[in-house]
Amino acid sequence: MHILHNNGIKNTSVTKSSPRAGFRRTRTTVLKQYMFLAACLLPVLSAFCSCSAREPVKRHFVFGATYMTMGNPFFVYLNDGIKGIVEAKGDKLVVLDPAMDQEKQNDQLIRLINQNVDAVFLNPVDWEKITPALEKIRKAGIPVINIDAPVKETELVNCIISSDNRKAGMLIAQDLFSRRKKAGIIVLEHPSARSAADRAAAFMETIKEKKQYTVTARASSDGLIERSMTEMKKILEQKTGFDVVMAINDPTAVGAVAALQEAGRADGILVYGIDGSPDAKRLVAEGKMTATVAQSPVLIGREAATAAYTILSGRQVERQILVPVVLIDKTNIAAYDISRWQ
Repeated sequence: MHILHNNGIKNTSVTKSSPRAGFRRTRTTVLKQYMFLAACLLPVLSAFCSCSAREPVKRHFVFGATYMTMGNPFFVYLNDGIKGIVEAKGDKLVVLDPAMDQEKQNDQLIRLINQNVDAVFLNPVDWEKITPALEKIRKAGIPVINIDAPVKETELVNCIISSDNRKAGMLIAQDLFSRRKKAGIIVLEHPSARSAADRAAAFMETIKEKKQYTVTARASSDGLIERSMTEMKKILEQKTGFDVVMAINDPTAVGAVAALQEAGRADGILVYGIDGSPDAKRLVAEGKMTATVAQSPVLIGREAATAAYTILSGRQVERQILVPVVLIDKTNIAAYDISRWQ
């Protein structure tokens, strides 16, 4: 700046601030700004860190499921029982249908291994031929929850959840005893499914000491309506003597009823099924079918999902879980909803 002295001559010298002093002022200002920002952000960061410590990021699971056929409504409802729990937890369920083809089901299990699923829900097409795929999935370290129909090599699965299938066969035999003093019996079975085999075996064991109850024919229905109708028609053509049909599931029983009605032979024939399906309960209510032993596919599914989460948490589950069954006939049909499964 210019200063006038008393002599009137301007002093042209300039007084400048020190560069170091300016730097100090700038640095002080920046530090104050950082301190202000830190003071503002500290509560937010503390809350975030505290929240993260209390609530770790949840891992989502992916499950695989393969049932012998989704053409049987029983497995649709069983799957619904699993899916309800899985999706409520925000997890994913991949459902595959081998359509009664064991080779295809084995390939599906390999696909699930390659997808690195966390656990598998398995209902085998064939309880023996599933073994090679089970050995591979065991080697991959993926838990297997075996549902409805047990596999042969049970050490290859983590747990088995099914209806009390032997009890179902026994209940039918005991009900038959109360209705007939003697009988000729057709058994429509499904030997490749352990659940069906157990039902038939328990029925046979219960009647074996009573010589007045005779099995006059046995045929495999594969648990399907169409196959049951075909086999029942063959038996009718052979003029086999019988007055009772023991069917290993409701689709088989429904197929047998259809064949008997078509042939005009339904009167006087007792027809038993196992499932408690809406179709079978309707036939029981109408007097066209004698009884059905009701399972609860939804409950089986829920039990299976619960077991899967227990295993994934590192806790133990029971090796076998049996879900109770009940015989439904005209005497107690009013206590059940005909329009839905249990």
